Amino acid sequence: MASSVLEHDAPPGVPRLKGRGTPWRERFFRLSLWASLAVGVVFLAGLLIYVVYEAWPRLDSRIWTNFPDIIDPTNAGAQSAIMGTIWVIAFTALYCLPTGILAAIYLEEYADPERWWNKLIEINIQNLAAVPSIVYGILGLGVISRGLGFGQTVLTASLTLSLLVLPIVIIASREAIRAVPQSIRQASLALGATQWQTIRRQVLPAAVPGMATGSILALSRAIGEAAPLLLLGGLTFITFNPTGIQSQFTVLPIQIFNWISQSRAEFVSLASAAIVILLVILLAMNSLAIWLRNRYARRW
Repeated sequence: MASSVLEHDAPPGVPRLKGRGTPWRERFFRLSLWASLAVGVVFLAGLLIYVVYEAWPRLDSRIWTNFPDIIDPTNAGAQSAIMGTIWVIAFTALYCLPTGILAAIYLEEYADPERWWNKLIEINIQNLAAVPSIVYGILGLGVISRGLGFGQTVLTASLTLSLLVLPIVIIASREAIRAVPQSIRQASLALGATQWQTIRRQVLPAAVPGMATGSILALSRAIGEAAPLLLLGGLTFITFNPTGIQSQFTVLPIQIFNWISQSRAEFVSLASAAIVILLVILLAMNSLAIWLRNRYARRW
């Protein structure tokens, strides 16, 4: 029997008999997976190559040191859009991350799942995660911009994007907290710790990788949103950087939309260069999420 084991074909610790080939269904399924992966990678690589090729004439310091210029696109840049993006995303993180993490802690550690209001909250969170972003733009325009009188400012944009990604932060944080084994909680409580001490010293440190990854990916979605900000009245041509939360603003997706709608070919290179800048920011955020996950990951 020992001679019939093919260790190089079987998973570790699982013996496999000679003469038994891989079933055709398994081969077909594996081939389908590889084909799906290849399609995604090829199209993504093609898109990146095309964007970098179009942006190459303008991939220099002018794109982040100069302000937009409709008359002379050869000297135009996206400094105001880059700084506006940083301002909006920074305040979006400031508003949505503490709220989402605290809501996840309550729903997972304190809330009674049998209470009708907790069931209502969970249903609403799951539904809000699937609402189109333009709906949040309408909400921000009607309630935050006009209702509260904040106007077309960085504060309005960051609050609207916070509402957009808040359900994602809550769901990701809940999953990270839920992944912590119950035995950790039980051992802490058995040693005399209170429930809050258990959460603060045992549960949250163990849930940091999942919460950080989910939060950064949620912010990565917010940084690429243009529809709600266009509805809020985000300006397409600004030649100054924001100076506070009450400042007017523009962001990279709006600036890209403005340039790509121009008729002159120079603006196509400008838009492509701005896309590359946006992709670099997104890749940096995603790399940070991967680093945090690997740095603080725990194996149970």
